Amino acid sequence: MAAPDSAPPRPAKPRGVADVTNFIAVASGKGGVGKSTVAANLAVALAQSGAKVGLLDADVYGPSVPLMFGVPEGEKPRLNDDRHIVPLLRYGVKLLSMGFLVDGENAVIWRGPMVSSAIRQFLGQAAWGELDYLVLDLPPGTGDIQLTLVQTVPLTGAVVVSTPQAVALADARKAVAMFGNVHVPVLGVVENMAYFTPPDLPDRRYHLFGEAGAQKLAAELDVPVLGEIPIEQAAREAGDLGTPVVLAEPESASAKAFVAMAERVAAEVERRNAEAPPTLPIEILYK
Repeated sequence: MAAPDSAPPRPAKPRGVADVTNFIAVASGKGGVGKSTVAANLAVALAQSGAKVGLLDADVYGPSVPLMFGVPEGEKPRLNDDRHIVPLLRYGVKLLSMGFLVDGENAVIWRGPMVSSAIRQFLGQAAWGELDYLVLDLPPGTGDIQLTLVQTVPLTGAVVVSTPQAVALADARKAVAMFGNVHVPVLGVVENMAYFTPPDLPDRRYHLFGEAGAQKLAAELDVPVLGEIPIEQAAREAGDLGTPVVLAEPESASAKAFVAMAERVAAEVERRNAEAPPTLPIEILYK
């Protein structure tokens, strides 16, 4: 049956992401909270569940995906016959990052328009293929890259990462406010570095950076807590060695927390899609 005449037209997705069902932004208000670690383990855990997953490292100035996925320096995406970038494949996840295209010793010294152009190319001129989820690892803050994404693709929702510290939670509120301003649902909050449990005292929890910060923030914002990820040496070592901890140490406390987080994210995406209309890319007018 044809849509009623009053229904607004839906803008077409960029060609490269035409077959992506859900776009999940992983964001934080400030750096250093483990956002990229959360994004990497979320993507791998979703892939382990049987989903088709891609991960776009949208942090152009400080890309982390090449290291976290063990991509050797010098290995670069190829172009297909349509001159589209073919993402690399690691652990069942399709990957794109500026870190694949720039020498690791060099800095990306670009103004905003150049960064925005690169992000649009990663989305519209890449051969992502059919995906259930495209996870977008955003840089910290609320700047050009975030605005480019909401103008380019219909974000299904955002996952906001914070630590329990008051300064991190204050910046997380700003990230949530930004998504509210551009009409992107916040799927929930992830509290990273939530507590430390000594290996020889498995029943102890030491809240080194504060306690229950994410729960208070989530209650204030009326969104769920998607996960509480402990501080664990295994997670740090796995990221440094190029294998996300959900694969490297699946029985570790952090790996189990990441898997549970991914299950909650998937459930929130399903609930959001059932209860709310699809998000539309927005138009931002500058005066």
